[in-house]
Amino acid sequence: MPASEVGLADPATIAKYEPVIGLEVHVQLKTKTKIFSHSTHKFGKVPNSQTDPVVLGLPGALPVLNEHAVSLAVGAALAINCRVNSFSRFARKNYFYPDLPKGYQISQFDQPLAEHGWLDIQIDGGSKRIGVTRLHMEEDAGKTIHDGFSDSRRYSYVDLNRAGAPLCEIVSEPDLRSAEEAVAYLNELKLLIQFAGASDCDMEKGQLRCDANVSVRPVGAKRLGTRSEIKNLNSFRFVKQAIQYEIARQVAIVESGGTVYQESRLFNTLPGTTSSMRGKEDSHDYRYFPEPDLPPLVISNGRLASIRAAMPELPPAMRARFTEQYGLTDYDARVLTLTAATASYFERAAKAAGNPKAAANWVQGELMGALNAAGKSIQESPVTASQLGDLVALVNKGTLSGKLAKQVFAKMFTSGRTAQEVIEAEGLRQISDTGELEGIVSEVLARSAKQVAQYQGGKKGVIGYFIGQVMKATRGQADPKVVNQLLRKVLDE
Repeated sequence: MPASEVGLADPATIAKYEPVIGLEVHVQLKTKTKIFSHSTHKFGKVPNSQTDPVVLGLPGALPVLNEHAVSLAVGAALAINCRVNSFSRFARKNYFYPDLPKGYQISQFDQPLAEHGWLDIQIDGGSKRIGVTRLHMEEDAGKTIHDGFSDSRRYSYVDLNRAGAPLCEIVSEPDLRSAEEAVAYLNELKLLIQFAGASDCDMEKGQLRCDANVSVRPVGAKRLGTRSEIKNLNSFRFVKQAIQYEIARQVAIVESGGTVYQESRLFNTLPGTTSSMRGKEDSHDYRYFPEPDLPPLVISNGRLASIRAAMPELPPAMRARFTEQYGLTDYDARVLTLTAATASYFERAAKAAGNPKAAANWVQGELMGALNAAGKSIQESPVTASQLGDLVALVNKGTLSGKLAKQVFAKMFTSGRTAQEVIEAEGLRQISDTGELEGIVSEVLARSAKQVAQYQGGKKGVIGYFIGQVMKATRGQADPKVVNQLLRKVLDE
């Protein structure tokens, strides 16, 4: 039976097999110009408006390596614990495709920029270390567009704006054993690269793309199965779906006595399936040879030390510090380090609040909820970190109750005013003065004879009714603790 007719294996059958997964991740480096020329590579520009003789491979045009791209690639390598090689070399990777104008791609082959790294992922409540085989630099290809035009049934279009953009390719060891582990790896890798400042990793702009190599073998087996490579996955959701489908497809083939072929496959998003693209090439098929127009890349010890010294604090170290310095849970520390901007906002808010745990709760709760509802990033927050910290401090001092503080925050978010300005304008200050509250308590008890009798008859829970009435009379501004004390004093006499 042809493999295409086998279908998919069921979960019970899949459980008898161990998936073996490795990822190749292409990250576009955060430079203004391309890796070997002065052309820009801004997203969304008019097609083919960002090219030059070097990108097009015109006679006599020679590549010149972008020094800033090298520094960013070295920073990315350090972020994932790679050994940066003092000597590396560029090579020509030869293949023919319409979006590769020179007929070859300048990449690195047997002498990459960095090797032997790792990063840790959190999976099933524990930590797992995933090896990184290598990080190498290369130029991007252009983009072939197969649909969206009136004549797309007959023609494909080529946009070379992206051709020559600087990339680093990060190749993992085949240490991943599920689609969930693959997504966890990608999330952590993306975070590390962003914190290092090497790339924004915006997948919608093609700044992070992933190829997944997937094979299966019986549980307990040592020999690897034949792998298929799923090309150009541009969202974490598609990575997960594609790997899950491919595992089920390969298991079904093996169970039926068929053969899994080494090939490149495409992920079809609407049906959620993979389909054969072409036979998978081996390295010799690309006829690699050293790039004759570029000298070897030499990273001196001094330059490496300088880049290392300029590295910012990375998420693993920051999470550990947040739990130790601020007493946060591991979960809270992970949420607050999802972006560098969020981590910075929290620390500034915590300093102003004088209560890091309370500040963490407000950042994750009220602030994130309001930002998500408004479709804003934390950099666009109408409430600054110091303003949020000041609000939290008012709650700590008893100036505001938690309920009133939420009302104040909502008005701060929509108006841009400080907490103090909102309180004064809206009259939302918490009432803690016993003299002022005693009269309100007396009025509530005077008109609640039935509930007073119930309380004095032993039904102590009715005190909640009295508190509610006082809070209603003060528009929620009364200090609940003071109200409770006054009520018990009067009722228990």
